[in-house]
Amino acid sequence: MDNKLSFSNYFIVGVMLFALFFGAGNLIFPAQLGQNAGTNLWPSVIGFLITGVGLPFLGILVMGISGSRDLRELSSRIHPIYGTVFTSLLYLTIGPFFAAPRTGAVAYDIGIAPFFEHGNGHIGLFIFTLLFFAITLWFSLNPAKLVDRVGKILSPGIIILIFILLVMAIVKPMGSIEAPQEAYQNGAFMKGFTEGYNTMDALASLVFGIIVINSIRALGVKTTRGVLGATVKSGTVAIVFLGVIYVGIAYLGATSTERFGLFDTGGPVLGSAASHYFGMTGTVMLSVVILLACLTTSIGLMTACGEYFHTLFPKVSYKLFVTLFTTATFIIANFGLANIINYSIPVLMFLYPLAIVLMLLTFLSPLFNHSRLVYIAATVVTFLISIIDGLKTFFKLFKMDYFGWVSGIIKVYEHYLPFYHEGLGWLLPVLIVILITGVIARFMQYSEVHA
Repeated sequence: MDNKLSFSNYFIVGVMLFALFFGAGNLIFPAQLGQNAGTNLWPSVIGFLITGVGLPFLGILVMGISGSRDLRELSSRIHPIYGTVFTSLLYLTIGPFFAAPRTGAVAYDIGIAPFFEHGNGHIGLFIFTLLFFAITLWFSLNPAKLVDRVGKILSPGIIILIFILLVMAIVKPMGSIEAPQEAYQNGAFMKGFTEGYNTMDALASLVFGIIVINSIRALGVKTTRGVLGATVKSGTVAIVFLGVIYVGIAYLGATSTERFGLFDTGGPVLGSAASHYFGMTGTVMLSVVILLACLTTSIGLMTACGEYFHTLFPKVSYKLFVTLFTTATFIIANFGLANIINYSIPVLMFLYPLAIVLMLLTFLSPLFNHSRLVYIAATVVTFLISIIDGLKTFFKLFKMDYFGWVSGIIKVYEHYLPFYHEGLGWLLPVLIVILITGVIARFMQYSEVHA
């Protein structure tokens, strides 16, 4: 019989999950969205919450519902080789290639650089990231203490400091909300929906779900039903905090435009707001928030990557993997925030649809009797569309001309696929394929039973 967890247990695990999710992009992107959305703030925020909060929550539940030991086992429902390749690419994306380096670069740009405006940025970034990822490495080498250190020490500091700033923004707004920018004048909901991709939290949820489930099991919950129930309750704590903070930061961004004008990113929005309300104290407060948020995310990413690749290559120790990944992350972070974000976009355009479809298939799996036919068909259709989206974004990033065949496929997609221009061209074809192959799978099982 499972041990029944107390509310404090759910709260601690939920706050740990919040801290793992809440990093650099979670501060920057909603603030930028608020500035650009203006009077269309609420539809855009709702769209952002669906992908920035809803999808990560579903990702956590997917890992609990599936009964899989890890993401590789779950994605191997398509094929074992696909499971290994997809999972490895996802871990590298949210780990040493993009998301983890972004934590150090953002922490420096927003939390440290404002205090040294006339210094040498490259040297400052190098010294800071060296210290930042050294601390990350120390925490990551002791994952057994992750709940205590992250959930009980670092996370409450993030929540309290952010809420202080947001309360001031609500009680004493910096200015009125102005007209939306061109991208948000029409289709603000869909724009906010796709902006939520930038947080990478839906990808990370398929990784962090295992950390949460293992933490729950360590507290004495053993059955699948018990783990799922505890996961729902702990996940709810995390998404409530995330949702409230997203809405608050977006509102702060919307009220800042009249006073400060438009910024290129959300970082200066938060910095200007903190300085406006609290002067130098506000700047220091924001720096603490940034450092805590980025550090907790960095620790979670390095821990998850080390554990995964150790299971993939058990002859290589967990500590060696963590050390290698942290070193690679430190090197990539020194390329600068703008480069890290730009180079990640083509990969996200490719990976995100595959991850979302895997979540959808897992929830619907009992309806089509877990047929591999449905998994394969839906994934192939998603791949054929998302790989072209990734290539299109890559060519635009480097200002290259499309290959002839790529250009032809893009024209076909643009003409025939609904929502393609909104980045959701894969959605309707995948739903149709799931429906058709699901009916086939049910019919085949019926025929076998009655043969």
